[in-house]
Amino acid sequence: MAIDVEEQFNKIQDLIKTNGKLTPKDRNAIPQMEMPTRDPNTRKREMAEVALGYSAHQAIVEANRCLQCPKPSCMEGCPVNINIPGFIKEIANGEFKKAVDIIKETSLLPAICGRVCPQEKQCQGKCTVGKIWKSPEKAVSIGRLERFVADWERENNQVTTPQIAPATGKKVAIIGAGPAGLTVAADCARAGHDVTIFEAFHKAGGVMMYGIPEFRLPKAIVQDEIANLKKIGVKFELNFLVGRTNTLEQLLNEKGFDAAFVGTGAGLPKFLNIPGENYIGVFSANEYLTRANLMKGYDKEHAATPIYEAKHVVVCGAGNVAMDAARMAFRLGAEQVDIVYRRTRAEMPARLEEIAHAEEEGVNFRFLENPVEVLGNEEGKVCGVRCLSYELGEPDESGRRSPVPIKGSEHDVECDAVIVALGNGSNPLLVKTTPGLNADQKGHITVDEKQATSHAKVWAGGDIVLGAATVILAMGEGRKAAAAINEYLAK
Repeated sequence: MAIDVEEQFNKIQDLIKTNGKLTPKDRNAIPQMEMPTRDPNTRKREMAEVALGYSAHQAIVEANRCLQCPKPSCMEGCPVNINIPGFIKEIANGEFKKAVDIIKETSLLPAICGRVCPQEKQCQGKCTVGKIWKSPEKAVSIGRLERFVADWERENNQVTTPQIAPATGKKVAIIGAGPAGLTVAADCARAGHDVTIFEAFHKAGGVMMYGIPEFRLPKAIVQDEIANLKKIGVKFELNFLVGRTNTLEQLLNEKGFDAAFVGTGAGLPKFLNIPGENYIGVFSANEYLTRANLMKGYDKEHAATPIYEAKHVVVCGAGNVAMDAARMAFRLGAEQVDIVYRRTRAEMPARLEEIAHAEEEGVNFRFLENPVEVLGNEEGKVCGVRCLSYELGEPDESGRRSPVPIKGSEHDVECDAVIVALGNGSNPLLVKTTPGLNADQKGHITVDEKQATSHAKVWAGGDIVLGAATVILAMGEGRKAAAAINEYLAK
């Protein structure tokens, strides 16, 4: 049964007018506002954003569900420690600009984080309302509210730039224009330092540009945030691969930079390492999504990058990247898309919302299966995958039940493209070209509690330290690193 938003909005206003405020009982009686989305049958062939965002009245109604807890546990789940009750209270009062200004005290990218953060595992996972309902899905929709006020600010030309401290004369080099690097750049620029971001690609934004699809995160929003950085003096050097164009040592010793932050992400794709992975039609999710997102391969009339035509696509993996790749396949012309995963739905690491959107669009899930060989035809092209069936055993170190292969269960699945979405490792280039910069066995740069590396003038954060993680976790590390860099330069 559809919720009458205007009825709920008017009911809240009447209660406040009569009683002066809402009681916890009143708040718990307010139904959760659903996010409007575009029709699945239409959107699966288009790149336009799927989620449409709240209306002003939906946002106010949803914000009034917040209990304004004296000890807000939601903030414990936020990697950048946003004042969540504070900004939600302003939304509940219709003060949207005040709300977004509170968020921006600690978060540079609210329009982005509101769209792509795994809130159900972070802030919303700790929300008291969700605990009262005994369902994390019933928590206050913090991410949707964050997105609403960020979009409202931009659409109403209310974006303001932060106050900048007097120039210090110090220079900071940021390696990588992803979420970690952009966060460090903002905080260091605010402190009055001369900041330059060096980016290997031809557009800044990192995974927000090449990895997350347009239908989930419009690229114009990312570029708007980058434009805001330029307004406060941050400079960008694009097509600049540190380790090749210049080494990190050259930036520090020859170009006069006083400190550097490494936020190069985790862009080295992992594969299955099974026979047949060299057939034409096998892609890493990284390449597949980069061709479509950053290089706009879907725009066949104008884009220079080719896109492999496939009618039946098999995606290996069950994280957010796998969902993105599967949904992108439909938008690139696939008629059938299967996700093959060796565990069950309960163990899938992807966001519940992304899984639901994939299902709505027609993605087929093949649980308890995993490829053991890619099959090819006489032309060297993919014609299928040979899979093994599994059953679940005891939990592994991550707490998920381990998949156990069933002997003699091999079976073939016909397809003409395979996308491997099993995560990414770290590109070793920068570590190999920077003496004194230590990394662990997986290639992750090692840091201390302040994100300082083994190199005296270098800090690091994001996926190059964590492995493949999330935008907000990268931003959290960026904030810690920027604070440490600012402290170091002040001394």
